[in-house]
Amino acid sequence: MAAGRRRRNMRTVIVLGGVVAAMLTLVAFSVPLYRLFCAATGYNGTTQRVAEDAGAISKRSVTVQFSTSIAPNLPWRFVPMQRAVQVHLGEERLVYFSATNTGDKPIIGHATFNVTPAKAGLYFDKIQCFCFSDEELAPGKTAIMPVDFFVDPALDKDPNAKDVSTITLSYTFFRADKPDDIRRLSRFDPNAPPDPVRGARLFADRCSGCHAADRVKIGPPLGTVFDRVAGSAPGYPYSAALKGTHLTWTIANLDRWLADPQAVAPGNKMPIKVLEPNTRRDIIAYLEHLRADQTAESGAAAPATR
Repeated sequence: MAAGRRRRNMRTVIVLGGVVAAMLTLVAFSVPLYRLFCAATGYNGTTQRVAEDAGAISKRSVTVQFSTSIAPNLPWRFVPMQRAVQVHLGEERLVYFSATNTGDKPIIGHATFNVTPAKAGLYFDKIQCFCFSDEELAPGKTAIMPVDFFVDPALDKDPNAKDVSTITLSYTFFRADKPDDIRRLSRFDPNAPPDPVRGARLFADRCSGCHAADRVKIGPPLGTVFDRVAGSAPGYPYSAALKGTHLTWTIANLDRWLADPQAVAPGNKMPIKVLEPNTRRDIIAYLEHLRADQTAESGAAAPATR
Protein backbone atom coordinates (compact mmCIF):
# COMPACT_ATOMS: atom_id res chain seq x y z
CA MET A 1 0.00 0.00 0.00
CA ALA A 2 2.85 2.34 0.88
CA ALA A 3 4.50 1.58 -2.46
CA GLY A 4 1.24 2.36 -4.31
CA ARG A 5 0.90 5.64 -2.45
CA ARG A 6 4.48 6.60 -3.42
CA ARG A 7 3.74 5.83 -7.08
CA ARG A 8 0.58 7.98 -6.96
CA ASN A 9 2.52 10.80 -5.30
CA MET A 10 5.25 10.53 -7.92
CA ARG A 11 2.68 10.73 -10.75
CA THR A 12 1.18 13.79 -9.09
CA VAL A 13 4.61 15.46 -8.86
CA ILE A 14 5.31 14.68 -12.52
CA VAL A 15 1.92 16.04 -13.65
CA LEU A 16 2.33 19.19 -11.56
CA GLY A 17 5.86 19.65 -12.90
CA GLY A 18 4.53 19.39 -16.45
CA VAL A 19 1.85 21.97 -15.70
CA VAL A 20 4.43 24.37 -14.25
CA ALA A 21 6.73 23.87 -17.26
CA ALA A 22 3.84 24.51 -19.65
CA MET A 23 2.89 27.67 -17.78
CA LEU A 24 6.47 28.96 -17.85
CA THR A 25 6.69 28.25 -21.58
CA LEU A 26 3.43 30.08 -22.17
CA VAL A 27 4.66 33.08 -20.21
CA ALA A 28 7.98 33.10 -22.11
CA PHE A 29 6.28 33.03 -25.49
CA SER A 30 3.13 35.01 -24.74
CA VAL A 31 4.58 38.37 -25.82
CA PRO A 32 5.99 37.22 -29.19
CA LEU A 33 2.89 35.10 -29.85
CA TYR A 34 0.70 38.09 -29.06
CA ARG A 35 2.75 40.24 -31.43
CA LEU A 36 2.47 37.63 -34.19
CA PHE A 37 -1.29 37.44 -33.65
CA CYS A 38 -1.61 41.22 -33.80
CA ALA A 39 0.55 41.46 -36.94
CA ALA A 40 -1.49 38.79 -38.71
CA THR A 41 -4.90 40.19 -37.80
CA GLY A 42 -4.34 43.92 -37.26
CA TYR A 43 -5.71 43.42 -33.74
CA ASN A 44 -5.33 46.40 -31.40
CA GLY A 45 -4.29 48.66 -34.28
CA THR A 46 -1.13 46.74 -35.16
CA THR A 47 0.17 47.80 -38.56
CA GLN A 48 1.45 45.46 -41.27
CA ARG A 49 4.99 45.16 -42.65
CA VAL A 50 5.40 44.63 -46.40
CA ALA A 51 8.15 44.79 -49.03
CA GLU A 52 6.34 46.93 -51.59
CA ASP A 53 3.09 48.75 -52.20
CA ALA A 54 -0.03 47.18 -53.64
CA GLY A 55 0.40 48.77 -57.07
CA ALA A 56 -3.22 50.01 -57.32
CA ILE A 57 -4.37 53.47 -56.25
CA SER A 58 -7.99 54.11 -55.26
CA LYS A 59 -9.97 57.31 -55.69
CA ARG A 60 -10.82 57.20 -51.99
CA SER A 61 -8.46 59.14 -49.75
CA VAL A 62 -7.87 59.26 -46.00
CA THR A 63 -6.04 61.65 -43.70
CA VAL A 64 -3.15 60.09 -41.79
CA GLN A 65 -2.16 61.90 -38.60
CA PHE A 66 1.00 61.31 -36.57
CA SER A 67 1.49 61.19 -32.81
CA THR A 68 4.69 60.64 -30.81
CA SER A 69 5.71 60.14 -27.18
CA ILE A 70 8.72 58.89 -25.21
CA ALA A 71 9.12 56.82 -22.06
CA PRO A 72 10.02 58.83 -18.91
CA ASN A 73 13.53 57.31 -18.67
CA LEU A 74 14.52 58.10 -22.26
CA PRO A 75 16.22 61.52 -22.66
CA TRP A 76 15.18 62.03 -26.29
CA ARG A 77 13.10 64.55 -28.17
CA PHE A 78 10.91 62.74 -30.68
CA VAL A 79 8.46 64.54 -32.97
CA PRO A 80 6.79 64.06 -36.36
CA MET A 81 8.03 66.46 -39.03
CA GLN A 82 4.52 66.69 -40.44
CA ARG A 83 1.34 66.53 -38.38
CA ALA A 84 -0.81 64.93 -41.08
CA VAL A 85 -0.88 63.97 -44.75
CA GLN A 86 -3.73 63.08 -47.08
CA VAL A 87 -3.22 59.95 -49.18
CA HIS A 88 -5.23 57.90 -51.63
CA LEU A 89 -5.64 54.25 -50.73
CA GLY A 90 -2.75 52.37 -52.32
CA GLU A 91 -0.62 55.52 -52.68
CA GLU A 92 2.89 55.08 -51.26
CA ARG A 93 3.96 57.99 -49.08
CA LEU A 94 7.21 58.91 -47.35
CA VAL A 95 7.05 60.85 -44.08
CA TYR A 96 9.73 61.78 -41.55
CA PHE A 97 10.22 61.87 -37.79
CA SER A 98 12.95 63.63 -35.83
CA ALA A 99 14.74 62.13 -32.81
CA THR A 100 17.37 63.93 -30.73
CA ASN A 101 19.43 62.35 -27.93
CA THR A 102 19.59 65.06 -25.24
CA GLY A 103 21.65 62.82 -22.94
CA ASP A 104 25.43 62.57 -22.56
CA LYS A 105 25.96 59.02 -23.85
CA PRO A 106 24.75 56.78 -26.66
CA ILE A 107 21.32 55.29 -26.05
CA ILE A 108 19.54 52.39 -27.74
CA GLY A 109 15.81 52.87 -28.09
CA HIS A 110 12.97 50.88 -29.58
CA ALA A 111 9.72 52.30 -30.93
CA THR A 112 6.35 50.67 -30.44
CA PHE A 113 3.48 51.69 -32.68
CA ASN A 114 -0.20 51.32 -33.42
CA VAL A 115 -2.94 52.98 -35.42
CA THR A 116 -6.40 54.20 -34.48
CA PRO A 117 -9.09 53.37 -35.18
CA ALA A 118 -7.89 49.84 -34.45
CA LYS A 119 -9.88 48.37 -37.33
CA ALA A 120 -7.59 50.23 -39.75
CA GLY A 121 -4.49 48.39 -38.48
CA LEU A 122 -4.96 45.48 -40.87
CA TYR A 123 -4.81 47.86 -43.82
CA PHE A 124 -1.95 50.13 -42.75
CA ASP A 125 1.19 48.79 -44.45
CA LYS A 126 4.72 49.95 -43.69
CA ILE A 127 7.47 49.29 -46.23
CA GLN A 128 10.25 50.94 -44.25
CA CYS A 129 10.29 52.08 -40.62
CA PHE A 130 12.75 52.81 -37.82
CA CYS A 131 10.43 50.71 -35.60
CA PHE A 132 11.61 47.46 -37.23
CA SER A 133 14.84 47.37 -35.16
CA ASP A 134 16.55 48.68 -32.02
CA GLU A 135 18.04 52.08 -32.80
CA GLU A 136 21.21 53.64 -31.39
CA LEU A 137 21.54 57.43 -31.26
CA ALA A 138 24.74 59.20 -30.24
CA PRO A 139 24.66 61.95 -27.56
CA GLY A 140 23.61 65.35 -28.84
CA LYS A 141 22.78 63.97 -32.27
CA THR A 142 19.57 64.35 -34.23
CA ALA A 143 18.33 61.79 -36.73
CA ILE A 144 15.69 62.39 -39.38
CA MET A 145 13.97 59.02 -39.73
CA PRO A 146 11.75 57.99 -42.65
CA VAL A 147 8.59 55.92 -42.62
CA ASP A 148 7.47 54.59 -46.00
CA PHE A 149 3.83 53.45 -45.94
CA PHE A 150 0.56 53.05 -47.79
CA VAL A 151 -3.03 52.26 -46.83
CA ASP A 152 -4.25 49.11 -48.55
CA PRO A 153 -7.10 49.70 -51.04
CA ALA A 154 -8.80 46.66 -49.47
CA LEU A 155 -9.89 49.07 -46.72
CA ASP A 156 -12.51 50.34 -49.16
CA LYS A 157 -14.03 46.85 -49.47
CA ASP A 158 -14.44 46.33 -45.72
CA PRO A 159 -18.00 47.27 -44.69
CA ASN A 160 -16.78 47.78 -41.13
CA ALA A 161 -14.28 50.42 -42.31
CA LYS A 162 -16.55 52.52 -44.53
CA ASP A 163 -16.56 55.29 -41.93
CA VAL A 164 -12.77 55.56 -41.67
CA SER A 165 -11.66 58.95 -42.95
CA THR A 166 -8.80 59.66 -40.52
CA ILE A 167 -6.11 57.27 -39.29
CA THR A 168 -3.67 58.17 -36.52
CA LEU A 169 -0.26 56.48 -36.52
CA SER A 170 1.25 56.65 -33.03
CA TYR A 171 4.81 55.86 -31.90
CA THR A 172 6.35 55.62 -28.44
CA PHE A 173 10.11 55.28 -27.99
CA PHE A 174 11.41 53.28 -25.01
CA ARG A 175 14.87 52.33 -23.85
CA ALA A 176 15.77 48.93 -25.27
CA ASP A 177 16.32 46.76 -22.17
CA LYS A 178 17.68 43.80 -24.13
CA PRO A 179 18.89 45.28 -27.42
CA ASP A 180 18.65 43.07 -30.49
CA ASP A 181 19.21 43.74 -34.19
CA ILE A 182 20.82 47.09 -33.30
CA ARG A 183 21.05 49.71 -36.05
CA ARG A 184 22.57 53.20 -35.90
CA LEU A 185 20.28 56.08 -36.73
CA SER A 186 23.28 57.82 -38.31
CA ARG A 187 22.53 55.73 -41.42
CA PHE A 188 19.80 58.24 -42.25
CA ASP A 189 22.31 61.10 -42.45
CA PRO A 190 22.22 62.30 -46.09
CA ASN A 191 25.98 62.91 -45.90
CA ALA A 192 26.77 59.39 -44.69
CA PRO A 193 28.88 57.31 -47.09
CA PRO A 194 27.14 54.62 -49.15
CA ASP A 195 26.79 51.36 -47.19
CA PRO A 196 26.77 48.22 -49.36
CA VAL A 197 26.19 45.98 -46.31
CA ARG A 198 22.97 47.79 -45.49
CA GLY A 199 22.25 47.82 -49.21
CA ALA A 200 22.43 44.01 -49.28
CA ARG A 201 19.79 43.81 -46.52
CA LEU A 202 17.61 46.33 -48.33
CA PHE A 203 18.02 44.46 -51.62
CA ALA A 204 16.92 41.25 -49.91
CA ASP A 205 13.87 43.00 -48.41
CA ARG A 206 12.85 45.23 -51.30
CA CYS A 207 14.19 43.73 -54.54
CA SER A 208 14.89 40.01 -54.27
CA GLY A 209 11.28 39.01 -54.86
CA CYS A 210 11.71 40.07 -58.49
CA HIS A 211 15.48 40.24 -59.04
CA ALA A 212 18.56 38.08 -58.54
CA ALA A 213 22.19 38.92 -59.14
CA ASP A 214 22.91 36.19 -61.65
CA ARG A 215 19.67 35.03 -63.26
CA VAL A 216 16.36 36.13 -64.69
CA LYS A 217 13.44 36.04 -62.26
CA ILE A 218 10.35 38.22 -62.64
CA GLY A 219 12.84 40.95 -63.51
CA PRO A 220 16.28 40.92 -65.19
CA PRO A 221 19.52 40.01 -63.36
CA LEU A 222 21.21 42.94 -61.61
CA GLY A 223 24.68 41.65 -60.74
CA THR A 224 26.17 43.27 -63.86
CA VAL A 225 23.74 46.16 -64.21
CA PHE A 226 26.44 48.85 -63.90
CA ASP A 227 27.48 50.30 -67.30
CA ARG A 228 24.99 48.02 -69.03
CA VAL A 229 22.72 49.59 -71.62
CA ALA A 230 19.11 49.54 -70.40
CA GLY A 231 17.14 46.67 -71.86
CA SER A 232 20.15 44.64 -73.00
CA ALA A 233 20.53 41.75 -70.53
CA PRO A 234 20.07 38.49 -72.45
CA GLY A 235 17.07 36.29 -71.77
CA TYR A 236 14.69 38.96 -70.43
CA PRO A 237 11.72 40.37 -72.44
CA TYR A 238 12.17 44.10 -71.84
CA SER A 239 9.49 46.64 -72.63
CA ALA A 240 9.90 48.84 -75.69
CA ALA A 241 9.58 51.82 -73.32
CA LEU A 242 12.78 50.90 -71.47
CA LYS A 243 14.72 49.92 -74.58
CA GLY A 244 13.81 53.26 -76.12
CA THR A 245 15.56 55.23 -73.39
CA HIS A 246 19.04 54.11 -74.57
CA LEU A 247 20.19 54.70 -70.98
CA THR A 248 23.43 53.38 -69.57
CA TRP A 249 23.07 52.32 -65.95
CA THR A 250 25.30 54.69 -63.97
CA ILE A 251 24.83 55.68 -60.32
CA ALA A 252 22.87 58.79 -61.33
CA ASN A 253 20.61 56.93 -63.76
CA LEU A 254 19.97 54.09 -61.30
CA ASP A 255 19.01 56.66 -58.66
CA ARG A 256 16.55 58.35 -61.05
CA TRP A 257 15.13 54.97 -62.04
CA LEU A 258 14.59 53.71 -58.50
CA ALA A 259 13.02 57.01 -57.45
CA ASP A 260 10.36 56.83 -60.18
CA PRO A 261 10.68 54.26 -63.00
CA GLN A 262 7.59 55.50 -64.79
CA ALA A 263 8.99 59.04 -64.97
CA VAL A 264 12.17 57.71 -66.61
CA ALA A 265 10.41 55.37 -69.07
CA PRO A 266 6.61 55.75 -69.12
CA GLY A 267 4.91 52.43 -69.78
CA ASN A 268 7.78 50.20 -68.64
CA LYS A 269 7.16 47.06 -66.54
CA MET A 270 8.57 48.35 -63.24
CA PRO A 271 5.72 49.52 -60.95
CA ILE A 272 7.73 49.95 -57.74
CA LYS A 273 9.35 53.16 -56.47
CA VAL A 274 12.03 53.52 -53.79
CA LEU A 275 11.14 56.90 -52.34
CA GLU A 276 13.75 57.22 -49.59
CA PRO A 277 17.07 58.64 -50.93
CA ASN A 278 19.37 56.87 -48.45
CA THR A 279 17.72 53.55 -49.26
CA ARG A 280 18.40 54.11 -52.96
CA ARG A 281 21.97 55.15 -52.16
CA ASP A 282 22.73 51.94 -50.27
CA ILE A 283 20.97 49.59 -52.71
CA ILE A 284 23.02 51.14 -55.52
CA ALA A 285 26.19 50.74 -53.41
CA TYR A 286 25.36 47.04 -53.07
CA LEU A 287 24.84 46.68 -56.83
CA GLU A 288 28.17 48.42 -57.38
CA HIS A 289 29.75 45.99 -54.94
CA LEU A 290 28.29 43.07 -56.91
CA ARG A 291 29.79 44.47 -60.10
CA ALA A 292 33.18 44.80 -58.41
CA ASP A 293 33.00 41.19 -57.18
CA GLN A 294 32.10 39.85 -60.62
CA THR A 295 34.76 42.00 -62.27
CA ALA A 296 37.37 40.69 -59.83
CA GLU A 297 36.35 37.13 -60.64
CA SER A 298 36.82 37.81 -64.36
CA GLY A 299 40.19 39.48 -63.78
CA ALA A 300 39.17 42.76 -65.44
CA ALA A 301 39.36 46.28 -64.06
CA ALA A 302 36.07 47.94 -63.14
CA PRO A 303 35.34 51.17 -65.02
CA ALA A 304 34.48 54.23 -62.92
CA THR A 305 30.85 55.28 -62.81
CA ARG A 306 30.95 58.22 -60.43
